[in-house]
Formats: sequence, C-alpha cells, structure tokens
Amino acid sequence: MPSQSAAPHVVQFRQILLWPIQLVPHAQGEQVQRHWELLEQLSGGRWTEVADEFTDDPKDFSERHYKEFVTFLPYVQRFLYGEGVRGGAEARRPLRVFRRNDVARARIRFPGQDAPTHFEVAHIDLHFFYDIDVAILAVELAGRDLDLGTALNSMYRIGRAYPTHWESSGRGGHCAERVEWLSGRGEVLATSDYEDRARYLAHVGRHRAPCIAAHWAYLLQPLVPDQSDEPGILRYREIEYQRMPVMAFLALDGAARLARSDFVRLGLVTRPGEPGVLPYSEAFLRDFEQRHCYDRYWEEAASPCDWPATRFTCSSHGFTVIVDANDVFGVDEQSGVLSQFRHQHFLLGLVAHFQKAALLMLRDRLVVAMTRMEIGDVESVRAFKRTIRHLKEIFLRFTHRYWFHEISDQSLARDLYRLWARHLGTDVLYDEVRNEILDMTEYLDSDQVRRQAETVVRLTVVTVLGLIVNLVTGWFGMNLLAEADEPLRVKVLYFLLILIPSVALILYTVYKSKRLSYFLEAMADDRLPARGKLRAFLAVWPRRRKLAADAGAQPGRP
Repeated sequence: MPSQSAAPHVVQFRQILLWPIQLVPHAQGEQVQRHWELLEQLSGGRWTEVADEFTDDPKDFSERHYKEFVTFLPYVQRFLYGEGVRGGAEARRPLRVFRRNDVARARIRFPGQDAPTHFEVAHIDLHFFYDIDVAILAVELAGRDLDLGTALNSMYRIGRAYPTHWESSGRGGHCAERVEWLSGRGEVLATSDYEDRARYLAHVGRHRAPCIAAHWAYLLQPLVPDQSDEPGILRYREIEYQRMPVMAFLALDGAARLARSDFVRLGLVTRPGEPGVLPYSEAFLRDFEQRHCYDRYWEEAASPCDWPATRFTCSSHGFTVIVDANDVFGVDEQSGVLSQFRHQHFLLGLVAHFQKAALLMLRDRLVVAMTRMEIGDVESVRAFKRTIRHLKEIFLRFTHRYWFHEISDQSLARDLYRLWARHLGTDVLYDEVRNEILDMTEYLDSDQVRRQAETVVRLTVVTVLGLIVNLVTGWFGMNLLAEADEPLRVKVLYFLLILIPSVALILYTVYKSKRLSYFLEAMADDRLPARGKLRAFLAVWPRRRKLAADAGAQPGRP
C-alpha cells in the first residue's frame, strides 16, 4: 500500500459537469418549441450562440475538427453537426449550443480546507435539441497542481444542485462549503447558499419541488425553475436527482502509484478517504475492474508498451480518464488524450445523457398527463387523449432522429459508448417508455374503435326503424292529405305536426338504441324461440322492479 507521501500529484485536471434539465413549453399548441430563440432575446448578451466551427475556409478548419468529425457514424454526424444550409436544414439543426461569457473562474472551498481552490472556467455551454424539450448545461473547469484529495473533492462535491441533508455544523451534506463564480476581473457574480436550510425547507414545503442552489440558478438565467415564484417565460424542471453527472481528466505524476482504493474512488466518484482503504466492502467491489474499467491501454505492472498508459473508468454518474503526466501524447491538447477527452469523449457523454434525459422527460409527461386527467370531465379526457397522441409523435421522432445503439466504428469510441449506455440503463429505459406509450395508445385506439362500433349500432337501429316509417308513409301518405291549396299557415301547421313527432321518435330510438340492438340481434338468431324473442322485445321497456333487481342490492341491504 502506498503511503500518503507517495500519493501521486495531479498535474493537470479537467472536470466537465453535465446537468440535464427539462424545458417547459412556452408556446401552447406548437409541436416544436424553439427555446433558444427566446434565450437570445432575454439573455441581454450573456448567452451567445457558438458559431459553426465547420467552415469552408481551410484556415478555420483544423485537423482536430476533422478527427472529431470522422470519429462518428454518418447519422450521428448529422445529429451533432447538422447538414449545412441546403434546403432549410439550418433551421432544423438538431443541436444548438449557447455559451455564457461572463464567468471566468470558480473559487471553491471544500470541507476541511482553510484556503479555497481556484479553477479556470473553460466553458459554460447550454445545449438545445431540436424537437425535444431538453437542454444540457455543460460546465468545464480546469485546474493545475492539485493533490488527489482535492481532485476527488471537486468531482464529488461541486456538481450538487441542492443538498440532500445538513451536517451538524450547518453545512450542506455532500456539498462544497462555498462556491463562488468570478468574472474576469475577479468580481463575485454568484455565491452558493447550501447552508441556508430554511430556504430549502420552505421551498419544498410550498412547491413540492427541490430548491436549486443560488449559484447554479444564476448560471441558467434567464431560465428560471418552473416550480417557483420567480417570473420568467423560459422555465425548466429538474429531470434527474441532485447529483450532476461528471466527466474528469487527471494527468498524474505517477499514475502507476495509484492504489486500487484510489481507482475505486475515482471510478465511482466517492469522497476522499484514507490511502489503501476501500470506500465500500470488498464483496461489493469484487468485480469493479470488469464492470467499471476499460483497460485497453492500461497495464497494472510497469512494463514497456507501444501506447500511452491510459485507464478509463465509467459508472452511472461519472466518467474518468487517468493518464501519466510525463506522457506527451496523454496531455496534448490538440491531438492527444486530453484533446479526445474534451471533444470526442465529451460528445459521447453528451449523446448518452441526452438520450436518457429525453426518455425521462417523456416518462414525466406521461405521469403528469395521467395525474391531470379527471375521468368524469369530458374535456379533461379529451385533453389527455391529445397529450398521449402528441407524446407518441414526439417519441417516434426521437426514435428515428436521436436513438441509436452504435455511435462509431472506431473501437475506443464504440466500446466507451456501449459501456456508458449500459451503466445509464438507456436500453432498458427506452423499452419501458416505449411499452408505456404503446400500451396507452393501444388502449385509446381500442376505446375509439369501441365508441365507433357503438355509434354504428345506434345508427343501424335508427336506420332500420326509419326504413319502416318511410315505407309506411310511402304507402299511405302519398295522397292521404290533399292540402295543396290550403294557406301557408295550414301547411306549416301540418309540417310541424309531422316534424315534432318524427324528431321525438328518432331521439327516443337513439335513447333506446342499445336495447333495440339487443332485440334485433335476438330476431336474427335462428336458435332463439319465439318466446325468447318476445322477451327481448319486452326488455326494451324494463319494469322498475326489474331495473332495481338488475342494479343489485345496495350495501347493508339483503
């Protein structure tokens, strides 16, 4: 077991937080909600759309962009990069990215540390997806010369949308003690409020929804939480739980000196601990390497190799890349492992978490639609049916536009994406949402068929009786009344005398159509004797006693 002094030092550190949120539709009746257009109008310049890096000018299109592009299969390329401007495709570009330009650094104090740790804010991007009311906030932080405990604290504590509990000292559980977003000139733009327990309790008690920490709410402005009293057109809901998925890159000055406990903590993104002490039981971690590690380019024993020593770890809420800081290719920002982490690997995570967020959004809307339906309210039932059919349309478009199992033919990207998707459980979630939507639409379709069948039966009964009336009036009504020379008022009187009983007869026939349909079925049954057919005819007008008997005895009565 390595000693504390032998623990490797983190020379370069990158951390990308991915926070999926559900966007609330703001334009009623529109299938496609273009939230990004409102963001441009309301942000006051804080958010600007990232210009397309794929240009016709070779000077602006580097080899790094090319390597990133060819990593993915063609249908994934269309998702990530669009199809240019031909045929109006620009307006339907699947992915739009907006970047916040006022936050330059982060100053964070972790529990047990006297001095705060400073990080550079490389990017704060908000990703929108065409035709899906989901956005993903991506925050990339960069640090240098950190001890391993600080790096673990950063991965474990920064990405917390709200505290789950409070320590005896008043600090938010699992959270950093203080997070500050700083401008380029060092001004404090926003500060965390994890310690304000009263605010979080009051919000949940009033809105039945978690309260977003002040510094994270600041980053999303002008978007505001939907379940709050804040005014705003652009509103969002939390789609997962309070812990944001994290991606981390660590270049260590001796990665081979990491103990198994260090790999476990990095792979499962746990809090720092004593060197050599596992965060969970040995029985729980017996298959850690098989389930969470991708060791295509990693050897436990120090031996010569033709590749940069790199270990990838993945879990449901974390993806970590570990390299040796002395390896030039590992820390190369243009074509090395660091470049791949910031671009190709980031896009792998973006796609995987977007797919999960989209499925969770559809499931949430199914639950909301079911909750709002009142069975006795006809208009509520109609709104429920419209919502279910709308969700089915969205799901079908999501399936054909954004759902795929293979993302790349390159072995590294393909294997990492499969590992990531397996830990996120997107395949299982997709099948569950698909079955829920299909079950609901199947029920609605069968209910519609049933209603149409009942309507056809009623119309058939009315048509049969109307045919009888037409035959009678045709035989006896042709010349029965010779009133052609009578005044107009007499003709109108005769017309009303015929019209009113006819309408009443039709309405009464519709009212009795179900029982009359049973009588017509009995008449068409050759096996039923005349006595049974007579009973079927008399059943059209049941006696009161018979109705009471059919209704059954009430509770408390014999």
